[in-house]
Amino acid sequence: MNSLPPESPPALEQKAFMLLLLAVSVAFVWILLPFYGAVFWGAVLAIVFSPLYRRLLIKTRNRPTLAALLTLLLILVLVFLPLSLITASLIQEGTALFERMRQGDVSFSGYVNQIYAALPDWLTQLLGRFGLDNLSVLQQRLTAALNEGGQKIATQALNIGQNTFDFVVSFFIMLYLLFFLLRDGAKLSRRMRDAIPLNSAYLRNLSGKFITVIRATVKGNIVVAIVQGALGGAAFWVLGIHAPVLWAVLMAFLSLLPAVGAGLVWGPVAIYLLATGATLPGIGLVVYGVLVIGLVDNVLRPLLVGKDTKMPDYLVLISTLGGMALFGLNGFVIGPLIAAMFIAVWDIFATEQAQANALAQAAAVPAQPEPAALEAPLRRLP
Repeated sequence: MNSLPPESPPALEQKAFMLLLLAVSVAFVWILLPFYGAVFWGAVLAIVFSPLYRRLLIKTRNRPTLAALLTLLLILVLVFLPLSLITASLIQEGTALFERMRQGDVSFSGYVNQIYAALPDWLTQLLGRFGLDNLSVLQQRLTAALNEGGQKIATQALNIGQNTFDFVVSFFIMLYLLFFLLRDGAKLSRRMRDAIPLNSAYLRNLSGKFITVIRATVKGNIVVAIVQGALGGAAFWVLGIHAPVLWAVLMAFLSLLPAVGAGLVWGPVAIYLLATGATLPGIGLVVYGVLVIGLVDNVLRPLLVGKDTKMPDYLVLISTLGGMALFGLNGFVIGPLIAAMFIAVWDIFATEQAQANALAQAAAVPAQPEPAALEAPLRRLP
């Protein structure tokens, strides 16, 4: 009579299952990597617009599909339609600027000549110490740098043109995923929390921090970018600088870099105005840039980002720069998110260690007799 095979040890079964779980999770992430941007922004937009979805859910008398469709329509109208109009204006002004550069109406070497001619002698001597007094050499370096930058821009433009189909596919994947995340996001988040083997209090803390950081980072940075870009573009339009929409969009993108972003655009323009004799417009642009455009960054960003995330400004700056260096444009969300999760996890760890140390110290201290128990023997003494 054949005996039954021995059962596998439970520990071995658990290890095999955990290995299988890890393998299928890595494979699933690998499959999503080609469209990670679409998946990422679909999840981000679902988190940002979930309060709007809940309000529409009440208005539609608890019909989730209709509420998700209405939310998606509002996102298209409020976000993507203005973005497409700005992109069209940007392309138009960029094409016009390139045509003026090709015809010689806009010459960076001419601007450099004007600046050098207006510089005082002491500044020219100072530049000579660094080998920058030879204008022809500087023009060659500047021309080479501009040509290299132009080639990179042209390459990126060619890549965008070649990858238009991929962009369209990613865009519709994002919208499709956004619809289901809005409609079924609450159920999915509950299932994920149930599946993660962590204490429920830790999960509530971490998930709350995750949602707060994403909402604060996206809304705060986008509001700051829009305000700074609009203010800078308005100043350039008043001063008569060509292509104000182009420079406004550039300032809006650079404003994602806290503290220094928009100044990388209006600063050189102010220096050019001052160096070429336009003293009043140059001083006005400097004052406007520092007190108005800079004030937006110094006031709105801490209120909208640092206050909600409870992170200091320097950590927001470093994490944003590091995130954008590693993940590109997506990094302005991913960087602060990783920093906030880092702080939250270490705060939980420090709290647990403090509690464990307090319990250990309480257990090590010997029990002291009550005062009443000491008084009774003293009364019996003569």
